[in-house]
Amino acid sequence: MENKTLTHIDSSGNANMVDVGDKPISHRIARAKGQIILLKETLEMIKTGISKKGDVLTVAKIAGIQAAKKTSELIPLCHPLIINKIDIDLIIDDDLPGVQIEASVVTDGKTGVEMEALTAVSVAALTIYDMIKAVEKSAHIENIRLVEKRGGMSGDVVNE
Repeated sequence: MENKTLTHIDSSGNANMVDVGDKPISHRIARAKGQIILLKETLEMIKTGISKKGDVLTVAKIAGIQAAKKTSELIPLCHPLIINKIDIDLIIDDDLPGVQIEASVVTDGKTGVEMEALTAVSVAALTIYDMIKAVEKSAHIENIRLVEKRGGMSGDVVNE
């Protein structure tokens, strides 16, 4: 671990929003992944589009995009950011069975977009759960993680 202090805690142990005012603007990218495990029958319903609530994957994708844009409203010490681009891929995986979720977020700013990518994956997964819970209560969300971060003073990180 390169940084030995928690940046959101001040010297007195209180919560602290990091001052990024003096940091240079840089191009930043973050990618996060996660998955939701489903029964094969539920996954088949998603594939064929026979959900009472509509197209599960399209709604989950839109929810993930909205969540990334609102991350600073959800995570107390996150800075509001101007986001250049958000990509969300929802891949049906028969081997899980379930849906693999990947979010990629890009900005040019003074702080990174890791939390935005993680929030996008989380909310996309929660949206899938919400849309299928009437037919399956055993679905579970797992393995949400940052897989890549590029840009900024701390350098690049790849966790795949």
